[in-house]
Amino acid sequence: MHNNYSVNIACLCDKNFNKYLEEVKSFFTFQMSTIDLNFKNHQSSNFDAIIIDHEMSNKIPNSLMSLPKILINSKKNFKNINSQAKIIFKLPLNIIKFNREIIELCKKNEFQKNSLIKIKDYILDKNERILKKGDKTLKITEKEIDFLCTLNNSKSPLSKKYILEKIWFYSPGTETHTIETHIYRLRHKVNKIFEDQNFIKNTKFGYSL
Repeated sequence: MHNNYSVNIACLCDKNFNKYLEEVKSFFTFQMSTIDLNFKNHQSSNFDAIIIDHEMSNKIPNSLMSLPKILINSKKNFKNINSQAKIIFKLPLNIIKFNREIIELCKKNEFQKNSLIKIKDYILDKNERILKKGDKTLKITEKEIDFLCTLNNSKSPLSKKYILEKIWFYSPGTETHTIETHIYRLRHKVNKIFEDQNFIKNTKFGYSL
């Protein structure tokens, strides 16, 4: 196999594990980089996940704690790393399964990251179709998601005409109260759950967040 997949996995293991992984590294379909604990500036953005062994599970740099964790274990009995491991493997590795599950984990994590959008003090989860703030959540529609993303991506207020044409695909010049109706409902839902009356602003220049 060749390292032909654009996924980079950080590896935090002791010498024996590192030696073993280096020996089978050519069979991986992803890139793997051994990290140095003496180097303090590891960036999670440089990696898609982290492989660790049971002896090193409490030494993960804080900067990499947010990464999905793959635990490799050589003992029959061990404690999971605070239930944070996404995948657990035992030696010797089943290379085919190891490749497949790591790639699937990284793809799933990337999909989840791409579905989360920060909007003001809220998180919009496009995949789950919910708006979140703290421990409160609000279920919203696909059209409401398109509307909020469009507003969020704009540096200036958007006119009713622009929103009708770009989101609701109405023909230019169409007279309708669709925008007002949808925004009223969305504002009402947001205020009911989050007690936020200023989530969507409306001025003479148009709508904005």
